[in-house]
Amino acid sequence: MCTRFLLLVGSIIGLSCNPNPENTTTPIKEEIPSNIAHDTSLSISPQQVYQPDKNKLYIYLTFDDGPQHGTEAVFNLCKTEGIKASFFMVGLHTKLRSDGMALVDTVRSAYPQFLLANHSFTHANGKYKKFYTQPDSAYKDFMLAQTCLKVPYSIIRLPGNNGWVLSDTQHLSTLVRAIGKKLDSAGYNIIGWDMEWHFDKHSAKPVQSAQTIITKANELFQENKTFHANHLVILMHDRMFRDSADLLKLKEMITGLRANPSVVFETVDHYPGLKWLNNR
Repeated sequence: MCTRFLLLVGSIIGLSCNPNPENTTTPIKEEIPSNIAHDTSLSISPQQVYQPDKNKLYIYLTFDDGPQHGTEAVFNLCKTEGIKASFFMVGLHTKLRSDGMALVDTVRSAYPQFLLANHSFTHANGKYKKFYTQPDSAYKDFMLAQTCLKVPYSIIRLPGNNGWVLSDTQHLSTLVRAIGKKLDSAGYNIIGWDMEWHFDKHSAKPVQSAQTIITKANELFQENKTFHANHLVILMHDRMFRDSADLLKLKEMITGLRANPSVVFETVDHYPGLKWLNNR
């Protein structure tokens, strides 16, 4: 049933997330802040391999489930603050807003400050066990998202599951092992997270305070409890910050984290151990 659904969706939208191809919205024009644009380490040729500074602490701000209410607010805040971030987006969510595809295009075109990555097409329709026990259908779901969102790199985050697949490391629960191996064989990286800023399931507002997140991040670094030493992936969701008061909490967290001169914010395509990104 899931396979037939994906094929039907693909045929209807012509492998484009735009529900109305004749009414394409122009992406929001963005300018990359000077402190991002002039960072020479951001321009990486295919002959180079990114080498992180061993004396730095790397933080990867990742936002899931866009495009949705909150995506543009998060994007604009990070742009203004000169902070790099990664957006794991969902194909079907482009239909929730009239400017859904425009938001996707804006994030994609704003590299290297921002990275667009794959968070599936359907987000498993919220039925994770059924989704992952049908790995062939799940694989087609990810490939449909990769195509219709025009995701630039082979980087995926599993919906509802903290799995990892890198060049020489895998951390997969029994439930997602089959799809993890399938994506691994196809050359994909799977990025999980080290900590999450949780949100209320009803209001979508952040549960913890910004200071709690700052303290937890520092503890994980100090106690060497991240998946990769000196590299911290923080999971958040766009909709948490759709209100201005909550967006200020995100700004507070960013300000607190970068008070440490050793901290560097990066996009997840710079995470250690990724398989070679052929289109970098």
